Amino acid sequence: MSGDEVRSRIPQLRLDELLEELQARIDAARGTRDRVHSLLEAVLSVGRELDLTQVLRRIVEAAAALVDARYAALGVIGPDGESLSQFLTVGLGEDEIAQIGPYPTGKGILGELIRHPEALRLEDLSAHPASYGCPAHHPVMRTFLGVPVRVREEVFGNLYLTDKRNGEQFDADDESVIATLAVAAGVAIDNARLFEEAQRQQRWLSASAEITRGLLSGATRGEVMELIARRTLEITGAELVDLSVREDDGDGLRVELALGGDPSARSGIHLPLTGTLSGEAFSLGSPVTTLDLAQDPRLTGGPRRFSGQGPAVAVPLGRADGQVEGVLLLARPTGERAFTEREIGPLLGFADQAALALELADRRRDAEQLAMLEDRDRIARDLHDLAIQRLFATGMTLQSAARFIEHPGASDRVLRAVGDLDETIKIIRSTIFGLRVREDSVAQGLRSRVVRVVEEAQAALGFAPRLSMEGLLDTDVPGQVADHVVAVLGEALSNAARHAKAGRVEVALRATGARVLLTVQDDGVGIPEQGRRSGLRNLAERAESLGGALEVSSPPEGGARLVWAVPLEG
Repeated sequence: MSGDEVRSRIPQLRLDELLEELQARIDAARGTRDRVHSLLEAVLSVGRELDLTQVLRRIVEAAAALVDARYAALGVIGPDGESLSQFLTVGLGEDEIAQIGPYPTGKGILGELIRHPEALRLEDLSAHPASYGCPAHHPVMRTFLGVPVRVREEVFGNLYLTDKRNGEQFDADDESVIATLAVAAGVAIDNARLFEEAQRQQRWLSASAEITRGLLSGATRGEVMELIARRTLEITGAELVDLSVREDDGDGLRVELALGGDPSARSGIHLPLTGTLSGEAFSLGSPVTTLDLAQDPRLTGGPRRFSGQGPAVAVPLGRADGQVEGVLLLARPTGERAFTEREIGPLLGFADQAALALELADRRRDAEQLAMLEDRDRIARDLHDLAIQRLFATGMTLQSAARFIEHPGASDRVLRAVGDLDETIKIIRSTIFGLRVREDSVAQGLRSRVVRVVEEAQAALGFAPRLSMEGLLDTDVPGQVADHVVAVLGEALSNAARHAKAGRVEVALRATGARVLLTVQDDGVGIPEQGRRSGLRNLAERAESLGGALEVSSPPEGGARLVWAVPLEG
């Protein structure tokens, strides 16, 4: 090629180089434009959601798409500020997640961002000093990019991305894009939290109004407590709730109502004030939380009854006079999110309102008891001043008339009638004595004790048993026999709640003067032939020790009938 030809080709080569450079810059600009467009779409997509769980899911998906990462995750930092309470992933299938096992809690590289909330880029994450390696069945990951997500200057969690699909390293542009997304994510999370809090507050207000309506409409204490427990479960998303009240002797708590999980294993049990979450909340008068209710080393008191339960909170029910009425315990399954201050605040206010509802129910019951006692006094006065005087006068008249009757048979009949009137007067006087027992004695009477046992069984059964009583139970039944009656009734109702699967239970207690009969009948599955009989054997032994007997049968209509009868004399 001649010199002239070379000189003629030089401008052409330079033009080609310029065109190639221009094309590269155009491609880079187009790539930047597309990336900015993708970032804006991601920001808008994240900002559209108001459900917090969906917001978090969108953030992880958008982060993986923006930097073309094979795997992405968002770890939410727990209340302790040192571990992860929630972990959302992209890039792993359900089978892979199941094989890997439990989600990480914030060790190794993941914990590095918790301790130092700054962006972190690594060419090989296994070479970092904080790396612990991956668990079995975990895919191998090499490149890494981590960016903290802040909500109002508070570190909410961290975005973790690994392995670009094209095999390249994460660069400064990737870090800038994810950092920008993290800012938008913080705003979206804050909006979702505010929306969730407003909705929750509205549901608490509705529940409080519903409880107030129930009280004003005459709902019983048991109905109010069940309403409180059910609404608390629904609003908080907890799996189980226990409502405990202080024992009469003040030496602990008793679970009066249990919902969710296995309520029969918790209802009615005694809780010490030490070594239990409810006892600690009762003693301190303030909420107490745990991240692992089943395995918390502090909780050594009472029976083990919370298998599989993780995050939990116990909230005291404080009365207007400052005393603690009881405790509301809520628990979520292991791996679920912990109870936050945003949840506990409204819950504490609702608990105070619930305590007021229970106090009002107790006051109304006291007023009804007082009205009943006043009515009993009136009836007793009327019986004494009117009925007995008339019967006595009639008996005197018949006794006088008997002297003028010459026929021996007629005279004997009149005298027998006089004897019957005397016996009737004795019965009426006994009734008057029972009616005039004061309130403190009424609380210890057999009638009141039986009513109390039946009311307490309502929570375990899920419905109110039907109760009928007949005879002079408070005066004719000795104290020792009354204690056995109450114990037998409690055991029978407990058996019905645990084993019968009944929809109706009927209790009948009758004192005939010669004996007392307790009948408990349900419409459940009956008593299996090979079932455990230790409870029935105990009831039979109680009856035999008093000279009575226990009869258990299966009525033609189904279910089981228990008749416990003991003599009152001899």
